Amino acid sequence: MKELLAFGDSNTWGLVPGKNLSNRYPRDKRWTGILENRLEGVRIAEEGLCGRTTVFEDRTRPGRNGAKELPVLLESHYPVDGVILMLGTNDCKSYYNASPEEIGAGVDKCILEIAKFIEPENILLISPIYLGEDVCLPEKDPEFDKKSIGTSKALKKVYSDIAKKRGTKFIAASDYASPSKVDDEHLSEEGHEKLAQAIFEVLK
Repeated sequence: MKELLAFGDSNTWGLVPGKNLSNRYPRDKRWTGILENRLEGVRIAEEGLCGRTTVFEDRTRPGRNGAKELPVLLESHYPVDGVILMLGTNDCKSYYNASPEEIGAGVDKCILEIAKFIEPENILLISPIYLGEDVCLPEKDPEFDKKSIGTSKALKKVYSDIAKKRGTKFIAASDYASPSKVDDEHLSEEGHEKLAQAIFEVLK
């Protein structure tokens, strides 16, 4: 059986929109579980974590720097046949004040870490869904601001260029799914389904 490592943030972990961090979709409703059920002879190893970034350190929660965590996880899961990498949403938070290009440099660093273990053509880079227009409202997620929304929309082009440079596969999650209107940040069940199908079409 082949094994793929899915490395991402809360949209890989499966956070239910608008809920606290203890509310998670069941595995068969997360895009990772849906994908596993469609790929014959493939196991998806889930490594999603709420708040994870490409390279930035969270001020209050340890272990969110993706590039730092990747070597340990890749060694822990070794050998894997491929990696699905989807990060960047949390990098758009206002207190990181990162440009799309800086976030791209962070995801590029993640790719270079992964490439120490597997060939680039076995990496699928996914640019994240766009943040919704009301994400920064106090009742949603004020860690983001209006600039964050624009930054999230610019990542598709930046990531596409990186994938071409590094020789990885690429899709934009924003081409297939949108955030739930509940929080303008996380995938609904329908979004997980659509994203899983898009990834399946690339990997099948």
